[in-house]
Amino acid sequence: MIRITTHAVAGVDFTSRPTRRKPITVALGRVDAGAVRLERLDAHASFDSFAQWLRTPGPWVAAIDMPFGLPRELVTALGWPTEWLPLMRHYASLSRPQIRERFAAFCAARPAGGKFAHRRCDGPAGSSPSMKWVNPPVAYMLHAGVPLLIDAGLHLPAVHEGDPLRVALEGYPGLLARELLGARSYKSDDKARQTPERLIARKDLLDALEQGRSHLGLRLRMSHAQRDDLAADASGDRLDAVLCLLQAAWAAGRPGHGLPEEVDPLEGWITSC
Repeated sequence: MIRITTHAVAGVDFTSRPTRRKPITVALGRVDAGAVRLERLDAHASFDSFAQWLRTPGPWVAAIDMPFGLPRELVTALGWPTEWLPLMRHYASLSRPQIRERFAAFCAARPAGGKFAHRRCDGPAGSSPSMKWVNPPVAYMLHAGVPLLIDAGLHLPAVHEGDPLRVALEGYPGLLARELLGARSYKSDDKARQTPERLIARKDLLDALEQGRSHLGLRLRMSHAQRDDLAADASGDRLDAVLCLLQAAWAAGRPGHGLPEEVDPLEGWITSC
């Protein structure tokens, strides 16, 4: 395990259908002495562009907003492989309609209030189940994204061995946002819901990040222009990438990247929860 106190870090707001209008957003920065400096934000309008970035030589640690695994309960019930790499290869071989059909059938056979299977990290993180195919379609994010990580040869701690100088962790911006804002909403892709109240929430969230008020104990450092840009992005995509950047910075300075010892290697874990 490589420990570097001054480390290049990245946060990624991932989408299962990248376009110029809604690209994969990558926040790049560096952590040093309890602060994270936001260096720049990149937009990748295609999987090919993002895959090329994943091959950037290390050392770096990235936190990516997409699930890295499926619930063991679901995998066992479907009779799918119970080792991570064979499971991911099988999952990638399915089409999205096939995934939706199998997951919908699984849910239909279960009682109301317990339709979805959950990973162990869902409770502590407050995250959506990774088998969810709508609102948000995180099952499709896993389907599109994890094969890119495997093909790029990244190291996924506790899950998949790869290049130890290029480390990918599962991030979740909602974890930090809820800690600092409670139930207040700060973003929406729907223009009709991009309200002044959400703009104020984004500004309050940025204030809290600059002051280091989260449990991560890290201060975000950025220029005035960067701050204005993040506040102005009503979709929250760039801000979500920055939240993941802070999670990556937290993990970069901890033994085992801060993952608990009891991580299920089939399911993975959300960093910093």
